[in-house]
Amino acid sequence: MAERPIVPPKPLETKYPVIDTDPHFLRVVGYMRASDYATAGATAAAGPACFLAMEKLAPSLASPAALRSCMRLMGAIGLTAGFLRAYTASSLRFWGWEENAREVEMDMREMVAKVKAKQPLYGESALTPYMQGVAARNSRYSQIFLHAVPFFNFVNHNQHGVDTLKYFRAAEEELEAEARAREGKL
Repeated sequence: MAERPIVPPKPLETKYPVIDTDPHFLRVVGYMRASDYATAGATAAAGPACFLAMEKLAPSLASPAALRSCMRLMGAIGLTAGFLRAYTASSLRFWGWEENAREVEMDMREMVAKVKAKQPLYGESALTPYMQGVAARNSRYSQIFLHAVPFFNFVNHNQHGVDTLKYFRAAEEELEAEARAREGKL
């Protein structure tokens, strides 16, 4: 069977540098800012608070047990909405759609460390290259529609829409600087 070509992501003009067009779930969660957690917490609290306010304004006359069940449900819905909101905010920074200087620096440090350790940049995958491409095409930019269809990237693949050569150049420069520093000490 002939090798199928990789379908590259459509390049988009962004105001900030693109880190990854299809970030792995763990990277998105790991790069979340404190403001994302605050937004998630406020969103999570808003659901039960609004439900309680509606109950005060227009009492349902439901039993206390039924109200507790409804509050638990609103809490779960609020937590889910808060997480999805924070996840989307973090994803926007990966795509370069929002200010992302902190994430660019974190990404460079993480990837250069992987290059130095001779590890694959985006992890190892048990999937065939074709299936990795299918997974990448299915989950790339999926966070835009996250409010309707929660769809995350759990697949390690090498189709992230960025030139990885920058990581290798930065690692090479760091190794050369370290070698010069060692020579200076000798």
